[in-house]
Amino acid sequence: MTTENRRLLIAIDSEIREINRATINPVFKELKLRDLTVVLEMVAKARALYLRLLYDIAHAAQNGQPSAADIEQLTAARHVYEELVKGSQALETAIEREYLDVTK
Repeated sequence: MTTENRRLLIAIDSEIREINRATINPVFKELKLRDLTVVLEMVAKARALYLRLLYDIAHAAQNGQPSAADIEQLTAARHVYEELVKGSQALETAIEREYLDVTK
């Protein structure tokens, strides 16, 4: 890669950071670490529900096979869990990339 291309990529990265910060940071009024606890707890509860449901289905399954209703319920729980994980990861990425300020 040429030096000119590297400089261009650095400039693009800087522009991306500035645009994201200018867009995301104002949406949150003085965000503190303790404010994120509710998000982390929500993800943990969804994880716990999904895992408990899997466990319960396994123990109740006839002939070791879950029913179609069991799978439907498990799929719904997984969907919620995975969506919340993706959301919390996006929040973490925004903080890591300094798009969003968080104070202690």
